[in-house]
Amino acid sequence: MDNKTPSEEHSEPWQGKLVQHVRTLTDAGLASDEDLDVGAVALALAAMDYPDRDLAQYTAHLAELAAAVASACANAEHIDARAEALAQVISQQFGYAGDQSSYNDMQNANLMQVIDRRKGLPVALGLLYIITARAQGWVCSGLNFPGHFLIRLELGSTRRILDPFNGGVKMEIPQLRSLLKGMAGEGAELQPEYYQPVSNRDVLLRLLNNIKGRAFQSNDFTRAGDILQRMRMIYPASAHLGYEHGMVHAQLGNVPEALTAMRICLELAEDPKLRQLAEQAVQQLRLKMN
Repeated sequence: MDNKTPSEEHSEPWQGKLVQHVRTLTDAGLASDEDLDVGAVALALAAMDYPDRDLAQYTAHLAELAAAVASACANAEHIDARAEALAQVISQQFGYAGDQSSYNDMQNANLMQVIDRRKGLPVALGLLYIITARAQGWVCSGLNFPGHFLIRLELGSTRRILDPFNGGVKMEIPQLRSLLKGMAGEGAELQPEYYQPVSNRDVLLRLLNNIKGRAFQSNDFTRAGDILQRMRMIYPASAHLGYEHGMVHAQLGNVPEALTAMRICLELAEDPKLRQLAEQAVQQLRLKMN
C-alpha cells in the first residue's frame, strides 16, 4: 500500500527523502530515551544537509563496523578485549581519527561526512564507538566529561573509559586528570559527575551544539535557527531550546516564529529565571507586532 501524500508523489526525490528524515527526527522527539536509535537519528540529522544522498550506504557501513568488531573480539567475556576490538577496528582497520588539523570544520559533526572522510569531532567518533558496541549487545555510553567527549564500556561491575578522538585509547585517572587540566586549567580537579553517563538525547544534542556554536560565532543566525529546529525536533520538551529558538528568530526578524517559540518555552519552563526572560521577550515581540 502506498502511503505517500499527493504532494510527496509530485515532489523531487530529494524532497521525499527530506520528509522521511523529518519524520525520523520527529518520532525521535516522541520516543523515550532508551528507545532512541542513535545511529538512525544521527544519520537523519546529517542527511538534513544532504537530502539527495541515499542513507543505505551509511547504514551498511555501520553494519560493516559491527561485523568487523564481532570478528575481531576473540573473547567478549573480557572488557579489555572489547575495548581493544573497538579501537582496532574503528581506528586501525577503518582508519577513523580525530581531525587535529581542521577541528572546526563542521563536516566533523556530520556523521555522513565523518564516515566519508574517516575523521571527526570527539562526539561524532564517540557515536561510532557507541553504535558499534551496542550492536554487539555491549553496554556503552557517553560520559559527562567536560570539554572532550569520552565513552564508557561496562561489563558487570567493570568499566573502561575510552577516548575515541585519540584512537580509542584507554583513559586512566592520570590521563583524565591531565586532559581536564589541559582544558580547564591547573586548578581543575576531577569530579564524580564527570564519570556519569549521559542520555542518548544528550549525545545527539552535544553533536548539534558544535554546529550551532560555530554558526553563532560566525553570526550565521539562519544556520543557527535551522540547527535549533533540529534540536527541538529530537527534544521538544526543552524549554531552553524553545527560548534560544525564539531569540534567534527575533534576531532574524521572524516575529511570529519567535513568539510561537517563546510561548512554548513559557508552557514548558519550570525555572523562574527562564520564565521571566521569556515573558520579557514576549512583551518586546508583541510591541514589534503593533
